[in-house]
Amino acid sequence: MAAQTFQQEYMQMPPITRAYTTACVLTTLAVQLDIISPFQIYFNPDLIFRQYQLWRIVTSFLYFGPIGFNFLFNMIFAYRYCRMLEEGSFRGKPADFLFMFLFGGFFMVVMALFVNLVFLGSAFTMMLVYVWSRRNPYIRLNFFGLMNFQAPFLPWVLLGFSLLIGNSVIIDMMGIAIGHIYFFLEDVFPQQQGGFKVLKTPGILKSLLDAPPDQDDYNPLPEEGEGFNRGLGRQQPPNQDEQAEQ
Repeated sequence: MAAQTFQQEYMQMPPITRAYTTACVLTTLAVQLDIISPFQIYFNPDLIFRQYQLWRIVTSFLYFGPIGFNFLFNMIFAYRYCRMLEEGSFRGKPADFLFMFLFGGFFMVVMALFVNLVFLGSAFTMMLVYVWSRRNPYIRLNFFGLMNFQAPFLPWVLLGFSLLIGNSVIIDMMGIAIGHIYFFLEDVFPQQQGGFKVLKTPGILKSLLDAPPDQDDYNPLPEEGEGFNRGLGRQQPPNQDEQAEQ
């Protein structure tokens, strides 16, 4: 029964979220079982550009460290916010969602050339969190039952948590910066006077991934039903009158 429930939940995940989280879990298991070594998959510009080990560009986004608290924390956030984005503002637009992945991944690789980072998955997760938080400004969250805040403050709360437990904030800042660049170019600048759409999803991605409207039969799960919030409880957004007052 438990296996059947897990399989049903797994198959109900939207496709890009399912592919990314599956790749992360399989990569971690392969390292844990000594099938591969972290030294074979970490981001190393010399090995990538001089020895053409191009797979490192991808695998550096798929490993969050050995199975433990850090792995679970990052995987839960990656799953939760990747899924809510794909089922929310990117609903029915898988090509645009994949293009956001490519956009964020490209700039993270560029920034990683100038800072000493060997794995980029945590920064990528922070980018997903940032974009989701800015596109859902009225949703209220609580952090481990200690403080309540609106969604746009979530990346900064996580940044403060990283500081509190002694982690480097460079990774979080990278994710926030790239997430803000994407949000500004995609959501803010085109709405300004004289603005225009800067980011355009390549037509080949749309032709491969986007289904015609009459064939879009995917039914997302309601957000309120999602678990694994790792202390981030989700409260009801204000009603329309409260939104108008804000």
